[in-house]
Amino acid sequence: MGEILRTLCEWKKIKIVEAEVCPDHVHMLVEIPPKVSVSSFMGYLKGKSSLMIYEKYPELKYKYRNREFWCRGYYVDTAGKNAKKD
Repeated sequence: MGEILRTLCEWKKIKIVEAEVCPDHVHMLVEIPPKVSVSSFMGYLKGKSSLMIYEKYPELKYKYRNREFWCRGYYVDTAGKNAKKD
């Protein structure tokens, strides 16, 4: 899973700052340029990664609810240099 996510981020020039792949979810801290919307990046990441997973492991098509590898939602938060000025 990590290899696939790294590859997809490299293709889009997205920098992975930190990442952790757990048995049932993934945590990623990424740097996304302002010209790329978060929702389009997440759609790309989840869509392409599921296709790559099913291509590499075709037996998973039947295990994960008829090709629905990822759940529908995701959580996003921001981290940055917006320090409060007094």
